[in-house]
Amino acid sequence: MSGAASGAVSGADCPAARRLLADALARTYAGWERLRGDDPYDHTRRELCAAFACTGRRHHGGRGLLAPLPPLERLVLVLCVYEGVAHEVAAAQLGLPVERVRVLSGRAVAALRARRQEAA
Repeated sequence: MSGAASGAVSGADCPAARRLLADALARTYAGWERLRGDDPYDHTRRELCAAFACTGRRHHGGRGLLAPLPPLERLVLVLCVYEGVAHEVAAAQLGLPVERVRVLSGRAVAALRARRQEAA
């Protein structure tokens, strides 16, 4: 597991994250011959995003800074800010229009800024 991936799932309270990552890696490995020169990291990220988007609909509550955000806003924020993925690439991976990804990202950042100002 890469440093970023292992650091992202090293907490004691995230067995669901470990399971999602393991499933995404397993699906990438199972389809390795079909990648045909595609970047395995990008393929795994697409698998992970798709799996998280499905489970995110069932997510209730949580802790941390991103917990109050809706699942899709959290996903877009992590992809675009934490992972540094361009809006266009994130849109393609999520199957959304680019403008929708930009709106979700902007809304998530605005919500986090507002929350930060409330705390100050």
